[in-house]
Amino acid sequence: MTPMPATAAVRVRRAELSDLDDLVALEESSFATDRLSRAQYRRHLDSETAQVLVASANHRRFLGTAVVFFRKGTRVARLYSIATRAEARGKGVGSALLEAAEQTARRRRCKVLRLEVRTDNEAAISLYERLGYERIGRYKRYYGDGADAWRYEKAVA
Repeated sequence: MTPMPATAAVRVRRAELSDLDDLVALEESSFATDRLSRAQYRRHLDSETAQVLVASANHRRFLGTAVVFFRKGTRVARLYSIATRAEARGKGVGSALLEAAEQTARRRRCKVLRLEVRTDNEAAISLYERLGYERIGRYKRYYGDGADAWRYEKAVA
């Protein structure tokens, strides 16, 4: 596959059922543990309490995804998962997905978007902090493999 140009215009849209194979493939290639299953993605595509987003650019249909959860009775949205294809990293795909997740949270009248990230995921931590997310806590042994997580949040209202 040819490399993606750094200046590609990234478009983000709501995922559709036709994206299911790509969602599962990216999940499996991105995460060793704590993966969303095909059934979970299928459920989230039709859910009132979840939004699955996909990013594309330069005629590449599927470069990344983000999953945002909403709970009734709270103004806090949760970025549950974000992943980009290897060739799209560092090209603005993650930033575009985060921006779209924030817009989605605002449209749902949420005030805050929260997320968890592995304490050893320096690239993601750098992205979140660059985009204004503040570290608010730590979870010991949060992930299935025993890794710790940082909790971040950003006011989006």
